[in-house]
Amino acid sequence: MSRQYTIAEVAQDTGLAPDTLRFYEKKGLLKSPERGPGGVRRYSEADLGRIRFLVYLRNTSMPLKDILAYVEAYDRNDETACFDLLDQHRERVEEQARQLSETLEVIKYKLKHFQDIKDGKTKGR
Repeated sequence: MSRQYTIAEVAQDTGLAPDTLRFYEKKGLLKSPERGPGGVRRYSEADLGRIRFLVYLRNTSMPLKDILAYVEAYDRNDETACFDLLDQHRERVEEQARQLSETLEVIKYKLKHFQDIKDGKTKGR
């Protein structure tokens, strides 16, 4: 028998609040997990893998409506729709990464400037 996880264990593992997990279930992003004694949610390894993937998508700012479209396509084995949704998201993530990289370079430049001021190598502003 494979390991099962409580909602508290899943929350700790994924960084999601139990309320978020219940919200994802209500919105159809997650299937209702098996229930143990007293109706306690029991998540499987497969559930945990799916939740981790949803976290990745949310961490890259994929809108919930797009995540839901992906989940629905995945559940009906529509590989083409899954590919298209993830490919479009990949393009957005790559653009975000490019913008973050540019911003990081400006921040590094500013840090060097202020370090030079602190070291007395240049005057302020």
